[in-house]
Amino acid sequence: MNQEEKYIQMTTMPIPKLVCSLAVPTIISMLVTSFYNMADTFFVGKLDTQSTAAVGVVFSVMAIIQAVGFFFGHGSGNYISRKLGSKELEDASAMAANGFYLSLFAGILIAVCGILFLNPLSVALGSTPTILPYTKKYLGIILLGAPFMTSSLVLNNQLRFQGRASFAMVGIVTGAVLNIALDPILILGLHMGVAGAAVATVTSQLCSFVLLVVMARKGGSIVIRFKNLKVNTYFLKEIFRGGIPSLCRQGLASVAVIFLNHAAGVYGDAAIAGMSIVNRVTMFANSALIGFGQGFQPVCGFNYGAGLFKRVREGFFFCVKYAFVFLIFVSALCGIFAPNIVALFRKEDPAVIETGALALRLQCITFPLNAWIVMSNMMLQSIGKALKASIIAGARQGYFFIPFILTLPYAFGLLGVQMTQAAADVGTLLVSIPLAISVLNEMKADS
Repeated sequence: MNQEEKYIQMTTMPIPKLVCSLAVPTIISMLVTSFYNMADTFFVGKLDTQSTAAVGVVFSVMAIIQAVGFFFGHGSGNYISRKLGSKELEDASAMAANGFYLSLFAGILIAVCGILFLNPLSVALGSTPTILPYTKKYLGIILLGAPFMTSSLVLNNQLRFQGRASFAMVGIVTGAVLNIALDPILILGLHMGVAGAAVATVTSQLCSFVLLVVMARKGGSIVIRFKNLKVNTYFLKEIFRGGIPSLCRQGLASVAVIFLNHAAGVYGDAAIAGMSIVNRVTMFANSALIGFGQGFQPVCGFNYGAGLFKRVREGFFFCVKYAFVFLIFVSALCGIFAPNIVALFRKEDPAVIETGALALRLQCITFPLNAWIVMSNMMLQSIGKALKASIIAGARQGYFFIPFILTLPYAFGLLGVQMTQAAADVGTLLVSIPLAISVLNEMKADS
């Protein structure tokens, strides 16, 4: 399908059918990616509590790496989507090169700095003295994959914003499946322990990177060429405008995990391990929601760029409605079976199960609120409303989460740690409602 045929499809196909056709590959990609993150926790959980906690501690660094990848991926992808909608192919090609190469350079910088300061970084992330050796072993290897992770996320998002989500899915899913297959072999079979989990992750990221480079050259997609790299104020500004909400969301998620680890560490390694497991479980459930929203984003960008605001509004409300129903079901399921879910990862430690089960149930109470929160953030980001999108993106695990994690434990002890995310979700909803409605009303008036 060439660019003109893709334009017609994106601007004329019925919204429910179009969103679903683009969402299915992204949901699969997100679920499988999240599943392989859970696989690390699952197989490492067969070792000991300290190794499980170390994987949770390092998650914040992976969130930073992902934040950089999403910053360049969403920043360039949103711009590409709007330019394809307005048929400005030369600018779209230049932005594709900028997003890819800048993310690759940023990934190399993260790897070098992280390895140079490995010990102080591990301590700063919340490692206790007993967890520190495991954290350093895991993190030292994970950092080697930073350039591949950042640039893979850019390629994935650029393909998705061009309406080629199935191509993006191939690269991401193949790498994830490889990671899941390697985990038991390296961790348990070859007795590499937590280092095996890291090697499996980096190997899968390299595989995804290679496949996405190949996919980006197929099916009429914008071909990334070094000669199109134009690092100037205009393109940097556009990447910043489209990517800063993702940087806020993912970057603050990393900071939130660090604060969470320190707060939970007061109550022992089991508390850190329990909250780490809950983070992975909720991330898995949330990945389906994000995948659904990512199916909406290219529809949003294309049609906003084409001036078809009615289709943008229709897509938004379609996604919110069905996402809310899905999250109600997921929340009920996780709430009922919370102890069993946590025990899948660390059944040998009752303290881990007790801590994680209550935290998971508390999060399930407010989890459906994310239907509005996530879709509002994605819509605002896709149409270039950077400030409003950034406010919502940073609220859930930043502006609300961090003050709550610093104060609630003083009032409620460990319960305060467990209830922080639920409290932050309520605050984020109250902020996101007026921000999204104001823009929806603007589009309604202009339709």
